[in-house]
Amino acid sequence: MTPDPLAVAAMIILLFPMGYFTLASPAFLLVKLDIKPVAQLLRGMFNAHFLVMGVAGIIGTAAFLLAGRLLFAAIVGLLAALAIVGRPRFMQRMDDQLSAGDAGDADAARRLRRLHWTGMLGNAVLLAGLLASIPYISTTA
Repeated sequence: MTPDPLAVAAMIILLFPMGYFTLASPAFLLVKLDIKPVAQLLRGMFNAHFLVMGVAGIIGTAAFLLAGRLLFAAIVGLLAALAIVGRPRFMQRMDDQLSAGDAGDADAARRLRRLHWTGMLGNAVLLAGLLASIPYISTTA
């Protein structure tokens, strides 16, 4: 079987930002999140990741539709929807913790760290699912 070029392109479009986030986000485990510029940089990284995944998901969905892979298009469409709909809620939770830290809440950095772990875990699970589907996506139907 030969690989479907549109499906392979869709996978690359999705894997690149997820892989980058997987490699970049653990660096924040080495620094304290009660340092305001570090916490703001973490917030910016998550914000950018959600935006990029929304766009990449829409492009990936279109590529899978063009390739005639309706099931994968639906799954990637759900991934895009998750990124688009989940971004405001996740970012609000981060903003709440940043504001709490500014107000003197000593536990805000711990809660921000929990959000960091949650985001990394969510990305890792989605990335693992995407990687596991490569054999099914890259060959023609």
